[in-house]
Amino acid sequence: MNRFREGLLECTSIQCLPARNMPAPTAKGLILLCRPGFETECAAEADSLTRQAGLFGSARPKSGEGIVHFIFDELFDWQQAAQALPFTAFVFARQRSIWVERVDELPQQDRATPIIETIRKLGLKFARLDVETADTNEAKTLSGFLKRFVPHIERALHAQKLLRDNMPELPTLHLFFKDSSRVDIGVSLADDASPWPMGIARLRMPHEAPSRSTLKLAEAFQALMTEEERVAALRAGLYAVDLGAAPGGWSYQFAQRGLHVFAVDNGPIAPSLMANGMVEHIRADGFNWRAPRKQVEWLVCDMVEQPSRIAQLVADWVATGRARRSIFNLKLPMKKRFEELRRCCQQIDARFKLHGDSYVLRIRHLYHDREEVTAYLAKTLASPAEQEKPKRR
Repeated sequence: MNRFREGLLECTSIQCLPARNMPAPTAKGLILLCRPGFETECAAEADSLTRQAGLFGSARPKSGEGIVHFIFDELFDWQQAAQALPFTAFVFARQRSIWVERVDELPQQDRATPIIETIRKLGLKFARLDVETADTNEAKTLSGFLKRFVPHIERALHAQKLLRDNMPELPTLHLFFKDSSRVDIGVSLADDASPWPMGIARLRMPHEAPSRSTLKLAEAFQALMTEEERVAALRAGLYAVDLGAAPGGWSYQFAQRGLHVFAVDNGPIAPSLMANGMVEHIRADGFNWRAPRKQVEWLVCDMVEQPSRIAQLVADWVATGRARRSIFNLKLPMKKRFEELRRCCQQIDARFKLHGDSYVLRIRHLYHDREEVTAYLAKTLASPAEQEKPKRR
């Protein structure tokens, strides 16, 4: 299954399942893990996506909890719900699973049996088990309990042949623990969830990198691109432009892969980064500088600026062919983050429509992001027949 969808927030409409001649409608809703403080945006996005898909529901997000339970108004087959609401359509959810069951009031003397029995009744086998909590200080107190408890669950699942490590095409089982007495059970299709548990990318900080912002781009390469795209676009000898580069955290990611970098910033670039000869420091304003006559593969941008200005700048570079692809951050305002993000997406769409060009836009609120979201943008080549079709949005 392709991990990525072209365009932004694309969903497939489905209808509520009839009672007869169809699989059991087991999807109660969505379990959405997010950065604490972004629950409202996560819920608003879920509401928008589900409405597009014809799956109506609601959520009551609470700030600081790091999780949103979006509850469907009606029950749906979980596989169709997963296909209509793919993980890659979400921006603010670090992890998404289809919520199928809840087990609460777990007895202290035997918590495992009710959980295993509930999983068995689902009638599914799984390739992977993800044990999840919210990314909060309160939830971190569960780490000791889960470290002792989860091996019992894994052994029981293997013993009953419900967990099949050698069959990656099977779904993933998600167990979300609010505390030691309650677990929500979620499922996701193969390759339709974050590859990292809880959507948290545990990346090692390179000791020679100039700043911790380097981890944002490292995570973006993994989260927003396919393996084929990484192989093609991160080859030694290609050229990259880094707007707002100082002190060089993003330029480092390219230079250590052998790409030539134009680091554009009036501020200083780390001397250690300049030493290998792969980075050329350009003291200029990122909004006004133009690349020399070289084919630029990458434009990256982490400038602190109004998100609409960044969206317009990046769209111009890619739409006009000055750069083949881009990764950039949009620093969202404290209020109306979701609305501002939609405006930026509309700007980008309008820019590409000027010449009828197709494009791919993928956006994610990464683990290493704070108030910003990170986006990948590239122009796509369409056949003459495809050019006659309506552009994806």
